[in-house]
Amino acid sequence: MRSETPPLVTVVGIGAGGLPDLSGTARSILDTAEVIFGSPRQLDLLPASVEGVRRPWPTPLLPALPGLLQSEPDRRICVLASGDPMFHGIGATLARVLGPDRLRVLPHPSSVSLAAAHLGWDLARTDVVSLVTAPVPTIGRVLNPGCRFLILSAGAETPAAVAAHLTARGFPEARLTVLEQLGGPGQCVRTGTAGDWAMPPGDPLNVIAVECADGPPSALVPGLPDDAYETDGQLTKREVRAVTLAALAPVPGALLWDVGAGSGSIGIEWLRSHPACRAVAVEPDAGRVATITANAAALGVPGLRVVHGRAPEALDGLPDPDTIFIGGGLTRDGVLDRCLAALRPGGRLVANAVTVESEAVLAGAYARLGGELTRLTVQRGSPVGGFTGWRSFMPVTIWTVTR
Repeated sequence: MRSETPPLVTVVGIGAGGLPDLSGTARSILDTAEVIFGSPRQLDLLPASVEGVRRPWPTPLLPALPGLLQSEPDRRICVLASGDPMFHGIGATLARVLGPDRLRVLPHPSSVSLAAAHLGWDLARTDVVSLVTAPVPTIGRVLNPGCRFLILSAGAETPAAVAAHLTARGFPEARLTVLEQLGGPGQCVRTGTAGDWAMPPGDPLNVIAVECADGPPSALVPGLPDDAYETDGQLTKREVRAVTLAALAPVPGALLWDVGAGSGSIGIEWLRSHPACRAVAVEPDAGRVATITANAAALGVPGLRVVHGRAPEALDGLPDPDTIFIGGGLTRDGVLDRCLAALRPGGRLVANAVTVESEAVLAGAYARLGGELTRLTVQRGSPVGGFTGWRSFMPVTIWTVTR
């Protein structure tokens, strides 16, 4: 049951059309508000008849937010939000800071709802990627031939950056529709293809619709082709990677430690499994750190955190993991014990071994702690003269344990 305490803050969603597009309830709240917080652009949408004191947000906002609201005790506070406050908006942040029982939210149609309505797209079947606080390569996770998606833009320069990235990723024929100031008197729609994009920056308030044409496919399931990665040879091979990811069993929101990350393939495909997944890749070789970062950006998960250091020391201070993969460093003193100690109850650890020495470490751990041991041998067909023969990779021993 919700608290009977009156809401501390009322959040009103507002679009580019301003006050005339709001409901009577939203207008009444604004008319009676004593303090109104919002961005300068949002506050400028209000006419002079709205008499509340206008307080533009500071930068950075999040650290200052609790103090700002507490500085106005016993006053009727209203917060303006763009569109739907709970869709990539300030409403979700306020719910975390204040708690939902101290919040009242009056949503307005979101920019993606307005875009889908304009385009005739089924929003339930359309991916949405926010670039407001994420780099452009984030769109790589949803790129595939024939797909379409909407982008929440970071500003006027975003359409050109998206067009350049699409072209670089092999989608020069992708169709871009930039929808500016949706629902307002300055609404403008511009269309072009990624490879030929030459339009100057327009309004910073825009949504980008992307319709991909032909281009390189990218599988949604674990086990991307080995040539999808830049590597110096330290790469978990495709077949082993697919089995390893299945053992790791990613779930939304879970945090992975990828210890001895090599080329980063395990952490990258963990992140590709769901947009809420998180991962930290730990790698002692500086060249491979750069390779991991490049691979993550190329495959649409630039949010992969890469730590340059050697386990176990490099693990100190990292956020507690839900799942750990050890791909390198098993024979180093303290690595396995430190990783096991970091796991919460119910957490999972998967370790791969290819040498006799590292396999002995796993055998000892299995004898002490149980779990599952799997040995995987992969053979691929390759030319032998005018015929085809089998070439074997080194066998891999996989230990999986749940604490």
